[in-house]
Amino acid sequence: MRTVEALLDEAADLVVREAWQRLAEAGLPSQARHPSPTNSPHLTLAACGELTAPIRWELAEVAAALPLPVRFTGVVRFERPTSVLGWALDLDSTLASLHRRVWEAVASDSPPGTLNPLHEPGRWSPHITLGRTRRAGAFADRRIPELLPALPVSVRLTALRSYDTETGALELLEPRSQGRR
Repeated sequence: MRTVEALLDEAADLVVREAWQRLAEAGLPSQARHPSPTNSPHLTLAACGELTAPIRWELAEVAAALPLPVRFTGVVRFERPTSVLGWALDLDSTLASLHRRVWEAVASDSPPGTLNPLHEPGRWSPHITLGRTRRAGAFADRRIPELLPALPVSVRLTALRSYDTETGALELLEPRSQGRR
């Protein structure tokens, strides 16, 4: 599977990494414990089977809209197959438009059943993951808000990338004018 993710500006990236570290130090599940060199704070916009050339061309156009200011709104918890703790993002019209463009790009050339339905517009909950685990209820700890650093005030999504979950490869999805020639 391939994901399409938006990366955070440097200052916001550091605050998220600080949150990861604080959770780990408190003995809670944290992305700080994820040893992969590809592990970095990001916003997952979509997931699909593969990134075909038509999808890449569309995503290059979407990437040209970055940087994009976004706003954290607070702590969010999900209990899906895994327990997830994250910082929610305000789904304003600009972020919704970016997400819809990414979704339409991956949906335009993906076989049925290869898209993650949780990323579908109307179902998608934009968030930056702070921790995840298979243990149900792992983030019920009432100390969590006190453990986390203050939310960043000014945040920008700065780039699009794709992550290949099978090979671990990362690919920066650059606007055509900035990409390799």
